[in-house]
Amino acid sequence: MKHWKIGIIKDTSKPDLGLHGLHTAFLGLPGVEIAALADSNPRMSDDIMKFTQAERRYYDPVEMIERERPDIVIITSRRPFDHLPQIRMAAERGCHIYCEKPVSASLEEADEIVRIVEESGVKLCMAHPGRYGTPYRAMKEAVERGEIGTPLRVSTYGKCDHRGGGEDLMTLGTHLLDLMIFFFGDPVSVRAELYTGGAPTLKSERTKTVEEIGPCAGEELSAEFRFANGVRGTFESRRGLFRYDGGTQTNMGLSVIGTKGILSERFTDGLPDDPVRICRAPYPAEYGVPFELFPVQETRTVPGAVPMDDFVRTVPGIPHTQFFIGANHFAAWDLIRAIEEDRLPVSNVYNARKTLEMIYGIYASHLKAGARVEFPLRNRKHPLESGEEESSK
Repeated sequence: MKHWKIGIIKDTSKPDLGLHGLHTAFLGLPGVEIAALADSNPRMSDDIMKFTQAERRYYDPVEMIERERPDIVIITSRRPFDHLPQIRMAAERGCHIYCEKPVSASLEEADEIVRIVEESGVKLCMAHPGRYGTPYRAMKEAVERGEIGTPLRVSTYGKCDHRGGGEDLMTLGTHLLDLMIFFFGDPVSVRAELYTGGAPTLKSERTKTVEEIGPCAGEELSAEFRFANGVRGTFESRRGLFRYDGGTQTNMGLSVIGTKGILSERFTDGLPDDPVRICRAPYPAEYGVPFELFPVQETRTVPGAVPMDDFVRTVPGIPHTQFFIGANHFAAWDLIRAIEEDRLPVSNVYNARKTLEMIYGIYASHLKAGARVEFPLRNRKHPLESGEEESSK
């Protein structure tokens, strides 16, 4: 069995809204050594070393990579503009990468990341946990078996908290747009509208975001994508509709509506995990159709892995649901297998770039008064900052 050395890049000197557990993703996997952690913060808590089980600590990620020669580097930063330089640094030294979402805030940077990955030959797995989470995999399989008939629409909703609108789209909508791709492939086109203060959002208006995530605008957002098979996908977010106290979260999620029923699941930030629900009636939900729990069972295993659930749930600042713990676990294992089998990870740089292109498409459509914008986008600059408009048909 190959021995896998893992290096972690963090920066606890910069405030964020919490981590998604990437730094614990490889714990317990067979043949894995968490060799080192790089954090430039001199006040970094010693607990970080304990919770990651890293053997050595560095202040400079370049020094860590050059001394340790890890096989895989974990990029944990939530700040998308950190990703390109860190990905380039790791790829130039032959390290494969597990990276926090979104891949970037710049589509031009995302194109450059694709070029770096292709030319270096490294594998890059993006942390879009829905693709690895048991609930969404079970839903996708049920849709493909025809349990809700012919799929017609996939409806998604952001958290709609104080970040509702454009910030919700960039911070959390990336998960949901990626799930649309996971279920139905790349979109063909998009129509969208954004509102601020009850009026259409102006190109000059900007949202002051909680985190550094690039240009954002709009307090209300509604977008509809068309997929090649005729399925329509919607994303909606409005600022201030809900408040969350860190417990079970019931708004952000996804529903797939078909000719014979509906499948629905919500992301959760805290225990217990939200179950998948199914309606098996060919009527609109407004008719009061009954929903029941949809049986979901994990059938995947990682031979030789040590269960780490109880330990990971003691790590502060990360989601402790089985969904996130399991998704990280299988994403890490998928990256290892992708390296061994010389294939793309299930969550890869191409679909990560496409989710960002979908976000750009929303702004491009809005700035054309909601006209249809087709993919791929010709203009790779952010629509809020570009003087060039996308064509519509």
